[in-house]
Amino acid sequence: MKLLIVDDEVIIRTGLSTVIKWAELGYELLEPAASAEEALLRIEQEQPEIILTDIQMTGRSGLELAGEARRLLPDCEVIILTGYDQFSYAQQAIREGAGDYLLKTSRPDEIIRAVNGAKQRILQKWESLKRDQLRDRLFERLVEGTELDSRSEDKAAKLLPQLRMNEKSCYQAIIISAEGWGEAAGHSYLLLFAVHNMISELIEGEALLRNDSLVVLLRHESPRGDILQITRVLDRISRKLKCKLFAAAGSVVPDWRKMKASYAEATYTSLYKGITAEEGLLSYEDIRGRQGGRTVCSQEEEGQLTALFQEGDAAKLSQWVQKLIELQLKDSSTTPESLRRFLHSVQISAYRWVERVVTAYGDASMLSGVKLAHSTSPSSQTATRAETLFEQLNELMDMYRESVEQEGIPYIKRSIAYIHDHLDKELTLQQVAKHVHLNPNHFSEVFKRETGQTYIEFVTRMRMERAKRLLDESPIKVSEVAGRVGYADMKYFSQLFKRSTGYTPSEYRSRS
Repeated sequence: MKLLIVDDEVIIRTGLSTVIKWAELGYELLEPAASAEEALLRIEQEQPEIILTDIQMTGRSGLELAGEARRLLPDCEVIILTGYDQFSYAQQAIREGAGDYLLKTSRPDEIIRAVNGAKQRILQKWESLKRDQLRDRLFERLVEGTELDSRSEDKAAKLLPQLRMNEKSCYQAIIISAEGWGEAAGHSYLLLFAVHNMISELIEGEALLRNDSLVVLLRHESPRGDILQITRVLDRISRKLKCKLFAAAGSVVPDWRKMKASYAEATYTSLYKGITAEEGLLSYEDIRGRQGGRTVCSQEEEGQLTALFQEGDAAKLSQWVQKLIELQLKDSSTTPESLRRFLHSVQISAYRWVERVVTAYGDASMLSGVKLAHSTSPSSQTATRAETLFEQLNELMDMYRESVEQEGIPYIKRSIAYIHDHLDKELTLQQVAKHVHLNPNHFSEVFKRETGQTYIEFVTRMRMERAKRLLDESPIKVSEVAGRVGYADMKYFSQLFKRSTGYTPSEYRSRS
């Protein structure tokens, strides 16, 4: 075990290093440090387990060294050595994490006894850490369903005594998350640590603390369990710690060897946080029958979204996203996966609309940096889902607005956007010219000059592009495709489509 002596008086450093035969006592004596500053420069690399330091030194004091050393090396022990017999020093030394306090007039045997005491505390910490690590590994093996041999079962029985693993008890896995102590680094874990301490005293079972959740294995006397008792415990902890708890419970299983099944159910149930509720107890039985809600954005919703993009109002877009998600959450069949897929569908719809518009402007390169990631993870809360989707849609809206506002003739770009939004309806040149407040003849001339195509050629090309996309991506009938791109006459649509692609619509769909 490494020992570092710190003192700005050379005679004291030399005396402490030579009078006591540290090597014979089982200690590796590091080169003594002449100041707190020197010690702090060395301790991260040299990793002393015990630091013996003076209080009053030139520069930083031994008390400052004690506090900083415990921050850098949480398991190290600091012994304060001073010539001042004042209780206030001892109090401050303890506050800074010192393990002992000695006078410089102490005899060698007293110093040795203090250092040995520090060594013993370190060994106990190590032993406790090993025991906790073994306990956690056995806990993980239980929830993972790993078969335990007889020796491991014996260890589990000793290290997880509250489970009392026998044939008479029943078991249940619960996963708990907590919030309410702020978003600062470490606050969430500190809250979970507090919840862990309380729940360990209030339940029949064992708890495992993880970075973002608490896994609890409950022991029941009855296969029915006691949901009311669990709810009372959660309410009590929530009130005491002034926080919000969400608990996801798996089914009660009759054998501790089957806790994997209960844990898997609890894990799945935990994904429903923010779908069914933000806090409280949710059991697997409450959600097991859900088949999944809508996964595709409707045409009406696409229309609302494109109208919002054209308006360019971020606040209205945010409100629309919030209402859209709330509507999905009201659907009793919604699952985390169906909600994720639906939100992703909204994002794809927005992307494709913007892509069509900016491509028509010749600005498709703007979208090269956009990545279509899934909108949110299944376990996101409502506010997080709304914020994430809004950010993604707002980015696309900004790209659309930037494209429209680039140099060129603004009213031609506005007319192109209008055409894209009305391809499924009657779309005359006069109608579009009126939309941009221009004389039809003048509009026709400028439109051809800016796009390189006549109005009819441009609209027909856009309709054929959309028809190809519909035939590629959806199973709807050809007649419905014709209607969605503005053609009531199927024969006429088929003639235009073949002229454009070389295929009839049916041939295009069935091509390899």
